[in-house]
Amino acid sequence: MAQPDSKKIFFENLSGAGKAIAVLTSGGDAQGMNGAVRAVVRMGLYVGAKVYFIHEGYQGMVDGGDNIKEATWESVSSMLQLGGTVIGSARCKEFRTHEGRLKAAHNLVQHGITNLCVIGGDGSLTGANLFKEEWSGLLNELVEQGSGGFMKYSALHIVGMVGSIDNDFCGTDMTIGTDSALHRIIEVVDAIMTTAQSHQRTFVLEVMGRHCGYLALVSGLACGADWVLIPEMPPEDGWEEKMCQKLSATRSRGTRLNIIIVAEGAIDRHGKPITSSFVKDLVVKCLGFDTRVTILGHVQRGGTPSAFDRILASRMGVEAVLALLETTANTPACVVSLCGNTSVRVPLMECVQMTQEVQKAMDQKRFEEAVKLRGRSFENNLKTYKLLAHRKPESEARMYDNLLLCILCLQSNFNVAVLNVGAPAAGMNAAVRSAVRVGISEGHKMFAVSDGFEGFYKGQIKEVKWGDVGGWTGQGGSLLGTKRTLPAKHVEKIAEQMRKHNINALLIIGGFEAFLSLLELLTARGKYEEFCVPMVMVPATVSNNVPGSDLSIGADTALNAITTTCDRIKQSASGTKRRVFIIETMGGYCGYLATVGGLASGADAAYIYEEPFDIKELQANVEHLTEKMKTSIQRGLVLRNENCNENYTTDFIYQLYSEEGRGVFDCRKNVLGHMQQGGAPSPFDRNFGTKISAKAMQWVSKKLVETFRQGRVFANTEDSCCLLGMRRRTLVFQPVVQLKDETDFVHRIPKEQWWLKLRPLMKILAKYKTSYDVSDSGQLEHVVHNRPKDSDASVAM
Repeated sequence: MAQPDSKKIFFENLSGAGKAIAVLTSGGDAQGMNGAVRAVVRMGLYVGAKVYFIHEGYQGMVDGGDNIKEATWESVSSMLQLGGTVIGSARCKEFRTHEGRLKAAHNLVQHGITNLCVIGGDGSLTGANLFKEEWSGLLNELVEQGSGGFMKYSALHIVGMVGSIDNDFCGTDMTIGTDSALHRIIEVVDAIMTTAQSHQRTFVLEVMGRHCGYLALVSGLACGADWVLIPEMPPEDGWEEKMCQKLSATRSRGTRLNIIIVAEGAIDRHGKPITSSFVKDLVVKCLGFDTRVTILGHVQRGGTPSAFDRILASRMGVEAVLALLETTANTPACVVSLCGNTSVRVPLMECVQMTQEVQKAMDQKRFEEAVKLRGRSFENNLKTYKLLAHRKPESEARMYDNLLLCILCLQSNFNVAVLNVGAPAAGMNAAVRSAVRVGISEGHKMFAVSDGFEGFYKGQIKEVKWGDVGGWTGQGGSLLGTKRTLPAKHVEKIAEQMRKHNINALLIIGGFEAFLSLLELLTARGKYEEFCVPMVMVPATVSNNVPGSDLSIGADTALNAITTTCDRIKQSASGTKRRVFIIETMGGYCGYLATVGGLASGADAAYIYEEPFDIKELQANVEHLTEKMKTSIQRGLVLRNENCNENYTTDFIYQLYSEEGRGVFDCRKNVLGHMQQGGAPSPFDRNFGTKISAKAMQWVSKKLVETFRQGRVFANTEDSCCLLGMRRRTLVFQPVVQLKDETDFVHRIPKEQWWLKLRPLMKILAKYKTSYDVSDSGQLEHVVHNRPKDSDASVAM
């Protein structure tokens, strides 16, 4: 519930005047670290604090001197798109000693630094917490040694951000760098799959993850790998024979390739390492398949950060500064984390202790417990992978937890239809694959409908088998075909096809048209009993404009397309005179792509329909950019949502900026168009599509059982026609009727949209004066072993 304005807290009431903040990166580098550094520096300067870089991590803190430098606004320009860490990272044995920490304390207080932002892994953050605990004692030693005036710096405040490609830190759903590493892996897997298919080869890919199998597990889920080996869940004894049987069965069904993904820390049940070379030799010996090994190595750490990591790093960096402004002498060191779609603060040592418990459980061969300790996201990924990748032989009867479910399925032979509705979105195919395979696992017959409701009324419906959807996860667009046609005009013919094929449930994957379609089918129930069946929608649209869900399949891929293009466009101006680029994005009336794309690409402004603007604001933006261009800033970037204003068109804004910037900068424009809908889906969209569709299909099975009466399915209640959406931290099934009041049907957008809270961040990081509501910030949350069963917090990744 929204708070009254009188109870809201705005960050402009939090002053950094008189405070000094230092930021360092430590441990292994991770893409996105630079985005976090940039956000800390700019937010710190914005609130009036002094901000310092500490170069070379803890080593630079111990060595002092030129390693500790004051940061300026311009010193973090052009950092957002760079991989690695510009300020350097290093292992430091000396900091592990008391003498080393004493030197570090001396170097900090010489600059008046008592606020430290540490970006690194659990070792780096543990060291920071120890430093905080020893701080007063270290100051006393310095005073005894004759260093006067230091006691006024009596407390050291620590806030951490986790930068690690392994996603091995408990207390956050995603660490900075993980999504980018998945991008590198999936790019390699997609490339390898084409050559493997050409030669009928088996490829064994070794990915990073000495102690954590997250990268191997999620990349296996995202590419539909035949077998995945991870340290948290070693395979049962005899796995070698089972794996070879699986590979052989896959080939016998006509598949021309096999992909096996091995985490570098993979072990068997007895703690013996399982290496990629061992797996290769096993496949060659037992099956005689042409097999190759690819070890990805440090390529996973390299390259430019993904849109997700840039946004995550920017949000965490801003939140870290807020945490430092609000901290007191008694506030424990905290870590800024991601829970679902929300930034939270958690006690640093609770996270570290939980992370250490995972390793302890693995060392003691308590693998089931290790998986649970990793968190619900990891556990759900593992369950979903097993469900989709390992099909039981046809001769084995499926064991249901509910005996009634088994009896009813045998009696009714449920038929479930899957279709795509609306514009294509990357990740749709992964969602269809997941639905088909989960449905078959649940004992249903699965039917695929081509070309949405247009194909439905024309009878373009056919049964689809397990193997028919193999290799679909990496395919862009919609392999089923998708149309914007709504069902209302064709309900009679659609009902006839429902009868003909005895369709007992519908799973619709699509955008706003899919939402409208469900409402129309719900209305048609009064006339046609064929529509009195469970119906569920999974949101899939690049516009991310579906009511009832914070995220839609396809939006992340579109954001990456926008971010990559903006990087290239800005790079084209390198070495030229000062230049501003006006970029038009898709989204209809929804400004999600323009806003979040602007945050990810470091835009100076983003014009959207949801936040009306006038000529005065346009003029103010031009003047603001002109002032920046007179300093060292060489390039400007302005994004415009396609339907933000019918009069202030992209051409108008381009001409305005060109005229007003004459003599200071010139201007270029670019309409990104349908390239935002194309291309291979990102790891995020593959994973999100796979997991949300699996959950939707399990809901369908449950509803089929609940509504099976006297030999037929009859579902005529509001809760039998739902949309499955992500709301902050949870996946929620919501009756579509209840979402009508939340919807602006004229402009095809939800009336309230969470991402509007990110707009002030973009403005702050572009040096605009703005207001930022921080009412939701400030509360420390505790790490728990198990979240509530229905709280599937990072289902997206």
